[in-house]
Amino acid sequence: MPKKGYLVLDDGKIFEGTSFGSENKVYGEVVFNTGMVGYPEGFTDPSYYGQILVMTYPLIGNYGVPPDTKETALPEYMESTNIYIRGLIVTSYIGGKTHYQATRTLSDWLKKENVPALTDIDTRSLTQIIREKGVMKGIITFQESRPEASGLFFKDINEENLVELVSCKKPTIYGTGKFRVLLIDCGVKLNQIRLLLNLDTTVIRIPWDYDPFGKIEFDAIMISNGPGDPKMAGKTIEIIKEGLKRKIPTLGVCLGNQLLALATGANTYKLKYGHRGQNQPVRDELTKKCYITTQNHGFAVDTNTLTGDYLPWFSNLNDSTNEGIKHKTLPIYSTQFHPEDAPGPTDTRFILEHFIKEATLWLQNNH
Repeated sequence: MPKKGYLVLDDGKIFEGTSFGSENKVYGEVVFNTGMVGYPEGFTDPSYYGQILVMTYPLIGNYGVPPDTKETALPEYMESTNIYIRGLIVTSYIGGKTHYQATRTLSDWLKKENVPALTDIDTRSLTQIIREKGVMKGIITFQESRPEASGLFFKDINEENLVELVSCKKPTIYGTGKFRVLLIDCGVKLNQIRLLLNLDTTVIRIPWDYDPFGKIEFDAIMISNGPGDPKMAGKTIEIIKEGLKRKIPTLGVCLGNQLLALATGANTYKLKYGHRGQNQPVRDELTKKCYITTQNHGFAVDTNTLTGDYLPWFSNLNDSTNEGIKHKTLPIYSTQFHPEDAPGPTDTRFILEHFIKEATLWLQNNH
């Protein structure tokens, strides 16, 4: 018989559900995702490190999970080799595997990866609470009697440098293309590497705190996505500053947008409940064209603090927060959303190709 479990919020609210994952107690930051599909890609996004994820779409699990590819350098169907969510909350778990690539159920996968999950929870009410009060600290527990929030210890994950916990440990090289991209891994989604390799590049993936100058030859820098407060990644910011000083073409993605902004002297702040899902509308402030994008972040750039050389590039059409910045003259820019999607619409993949082309042209004209 399925075991009962509880999600306890730090404001004292308790949600009772039924287990379909592992049954270990975990703490984390409770956030919600508005996407309808793509849970294998989403759950393996390192930007979710330390978070208890609430899915607003009510039916989760129905198409199963693709095969385990932990031994593959770039697994085809996942964004990393691990599940990074701390826990999962859904309205209705459907234990199916109807997709032609599926080899196991979501429940089987979560249990293997030691991730607790609860179903039969009113995620609509839970999401409304988060929207009203902001993201909250929470605990999933499976104790016999109904817990009391006053007797539990809630931990703020943003007090840790989460980037250090998800970054690679040593440099790795992918591909043999003629254009060499230095990828600073702050918790990279692997589709960024896959798409770069399709553009005739060599990708040199380095840890968040690895100083590449004088050690590695490269043409451009890309700063990946990742979890937590960008201000914790001070060593990454220093590396970016050195790259900017040398006028190296640079592209930031998600956390990379915030890190680039901090390196230029701008500021960042924590959003009330962030943007997570594959249906976030943004507007290019230069062309006024709009796109639907994939997003997963809880912090944003304060555009009022941008210096004279940098302009807001994209804005979120739901709340007008920053979705990218751009240097006035140099090929240095970033997006808060994920141009590599996975999951989600491919509307903004052009940004990666545009970056490689613009960086190549700039280097030809300035070296």
